[in-house]
Amino acid sequence: MSKYTTGEIARLCDVTVRTVQYYDKRGILVPSELSEGGRRIYSEDDLKRMKIICFLRDLDMSIDSIGELMKEEHPQNVISILLEQQEQSLRSEISERQAKLDALAELKKSVKDTENFSFESIGDVAYQMKNKKKLRKIRGVILTAGIIIDIIEVATIALWAAKGIWMPFVLGLCIMIPLGIWATIYYMNHVAYICPECHEVFQPSKKEMFFALHTPTTRKLTCPCCGHKGYCVEVAAPEEAKEAEA
Repeated sequence: MSKYTTGEIARLCDVTVRTVQYYDKRGILVPSELSEGGRRIYSEDDLKRMKIICFLRDLDMSIDSIGELMKEEHPQNVISILLEQQEQSLRSEISERQAKLDALAELKKSVKDTENFSFESIGDVAYQMKNKKKLRKIRGVILTAGIIIDIIEVATIALWAAKGIWMPFVLGLCIMIPLGIWATIYYMNHVAYICPECHEVFQPSKKEMFFALHTPTTRKLTCPCCGHKGYCVEVAAPEEAKEAEA
């Protein structure tokens, strides 16, 4: 049966000699024998074990977990649990890194799209990123209300046109108008805007907001903090602002 020195084991498994020595110290790859001079001598089984350890380490499994697994008399009872834990850990790490990639992409886009980008603009981007879920929820509520209004309107008009029955349309108005008013007020109370000049977050008056020119993500407003008039970026309103409105 073949025998290997520490250096040979390290070379065959593409790790450093220090790594092999460390695994020996931790008790997860103890050499089968020692030479007369005190050198570590590894067997063919040790080499196979080392390759398994390296494989598990490539999956980012901890040394402690590998040690626990190797001590088990029936490792099949433990490996599935350890692998499940490792999978959850890796998925969490991937999610965190994806969030960082999204933030970098958002910042790059802002640098490219903003004419007078400054250091303070990074704070605006950070605020938008943190509030993105809240803003998406607000817009989802408005979209749902709009869909309900559209369904009622289309259905009652179609019934009127096809059957000449107009009463459902009138009754539908009693639902559509209050729902539309509620959705508008809800929207105005739950969004705010970032001034591109002084970078303050503010809520405009409902009258100004209602008549202002706008895009899907910005609205042309006058900042109450610095007086700048221009397109401001829409974000979810701070909690304290919504409480004040209530």
